[in-house]
Amino acid sequence: MIKTKILIIEDDKFLVSILEEAIDQEKFKVILALDSESGFQKAVSEKPAVIVLDVLLPGESGFECLEQLKKNPKTKNIPVIILSNLGQDEEVRRGMELGAIDYLVKADFKVEEIVNKIVKAVNKR
Repeated sequence: MIKTKILIIEDDKFLVSILEEAIDQEKFKVILALDSESGFQKAVSEKPAVIVLDVLLPGESGFECLEQLKKNPKTKNIPVIILSNLGQDEEVRRGMELGAIDYLVKADFKVEEIVNKIVKAVNKR
């Protein structure tokens, strides 16, 4: 059985390990990128079903990465869920305007919530 790929672009290794553990390893293959540039490259080469994207990343911000993803014909239709420490209305609005399907604030989210949103996004495809 081919596993559905989930790309996580996040530089917080502890958070990544929590997400990896929570995501059903039998159904999903987690691909990891620690910065925007490698995240974008992996999105193009791996064609994940869903991308979980942080905003505060080394190098380019997650917003810049999201802009690139939505401009590229190979990645523009991949659903992106932002998971960030930035939770001001302005940042949430910017993320949604750039094409994210959801915006979760790290301080407020539960692991099950993001896993449910990933599964929902995969099922919509």
